[in-house]
Amino acid sequence: MLRKFTPPDLEQIMQIWLQANIETHSFIPARYWQDNYQLVQRQIQQADIFVYEQAGEILGFAGLSGSYLAGIFVAAGRRSQGIGSQLLARIKQDYPSFSLNVYQKNQRACNFYLRQGLKITAAGQDAATGEAEYTMVWPG
Repeated sequence: MLRKFTPPDLEQIMQIWLQANIETHSFIPARYWQDNYQLVQRQIQQADIFVYEQAGEILGFAGLSGSYLAGIFVAAGRRSQGIGSQLLARIKQDYPSFSLNVYQKNQRACNFYLRQGLKITAAGQDAATGEAEYTMVWPG
């Protein structure tokens, strides 16, 4: 089931956020994500968050700030099961246009967004990590 974030969801989605970032961004030290945990926790409470829940367990979420998609995060062991696609479909439904940044080394995420119809509009470097990234947009 897809639904909007409620405050009791915060702990579960933060654990998914941390674990997913560490696992999918092995090229960035885990300490970076751990150091940014508190900041992201505050930002999430100000963002527009969609949650994917099954049998009372949150399995994924997506967060937007304005028309910027900060990310789609899916729990370990639940990736490649359509959860991210469902979250992105809901975002496309509610947001006629949006942008996002994705690390170039995260080829799985890059390919996912390209398959979903987003287009790369720019390549740059993330100032915080020094990693190369793409800016992608919807509609493509």
